[in-house]
Amino acid sequence: MDLDPRKKEVLHAIVDDYVSTFEPVGSKSLIERHGFDVSSATLRNEMADLEHMGFLEKPHTSAGRIPSDKGYREYVDSLMKVEPLSRKEQAKIEENIKASVGELGDLIKSAADTLSQATGFVSLTCSPRLKKSYLTQLKILMIEPGKALVVVVLSAGVVKDKLVRIPNFITDKQIYDISNAIEKNITGKPLDEITLITVSSALKGGSDIPDSLLNQVLYEAYAAIKQADRMDVYLEGSHRMLSLPDFSSMGRATQLLGSLADDGMVAGYLNEMEAQDKSNQDSYMIRIGQEITLEGFDDCSFITTTYNMGDGVQGNIGVIGPKRMEYSKVISQIDFVKKNLDEQIKIINE
Repeated sequence: MDLDPRKKEVLHAIVDDYVSTFEPVGSKSLIERHGFDVSSATLRNEMADLEHMGFLEKPHTSAGRIPSDKGYREYVDSLMKVEPLSRKEQAKIEENIKASVGELGDLIKSAADTLSQATGFVSLTCSPRLKKSYLTQLKILMIEPGKALVVVVLSAGVVKDKLVRIPNFITDKQIYDISNAIEKNITGKPLDEITLITVSSALKGGSDIPDSLLNQVLYEAYAAIKQADRMDVYLEGSHRMLSLPDFSSMGRATQLLGSLADDGMVAGYLNEMEAQDKSNQDSYMIRIGQEITLEGFDDCSFITTTYNMGDGVQGNIGVIGPKRMEYSKVISQIDFVKKNLDEQIKIINE
């Protein structure tokens, strides 16, 4: 059922007041804070209707109402207006992101930390899945007898390396020849098309190294190539949730922190959300309360979007916070961090 204009106005006001006060909202406070030109009795009737429709809830110990998950969803989908950040807020984010120098992983982690500081909530950044990115370079560098570094460079500008064990008596020259042969054979191939057979065929009949030893080197090179698609997850600011009254209950806080500690589970859930809603890849995915299927997240909202690596490759960035958050402000903060991250990635890739 669609809400009439007055009910929308009342719901909007209740969400705003509850977000700022963490106190159930009554008709009297609505008149005082928002200047509704109707009686308290009329507002109480509107609030009762909204409760009956499932948009509000009434705590047992209060005469006021608070938003339900459905109420927050209506607010996010239809009522809120996203406003840009102030110039001061933008400058602080720009400064923090630009201060991060070095490789892509450092930049993505810095973006997570910046977003957590800006929002006061938990931030999440995930490195992109790179299955469709193709390999541009592969180098195997001898570190010492028995150890080598495999360096994989992908078309998205991502560089991954892995320290591997190799037979002790393989020489620098042999490693150099193996590296060149593999690189020549698989350059330009997407990661998801590279198999162990693809890597092994590069040296077919072309090495003086015994097959058993050569196969060990080839397998390590293959494992390093496939590992380049591993998703790195950065969760920053879990401790900030403990200072929020929403999680003052020890049981509630413990359950949430336990779930946040498993970043792989959170990243897996993010992948599931994307698979279910591919139409939103260029906008925001917002999950509220019971819409989140992770244990311990009943009182949370999860807002994510994508950042761009170029070459059609995207990673994820977002925030995990209480349902009682200033959604408009948080979306603006995520959006501005994302734009700065996109710009810095472009600079790295040039």
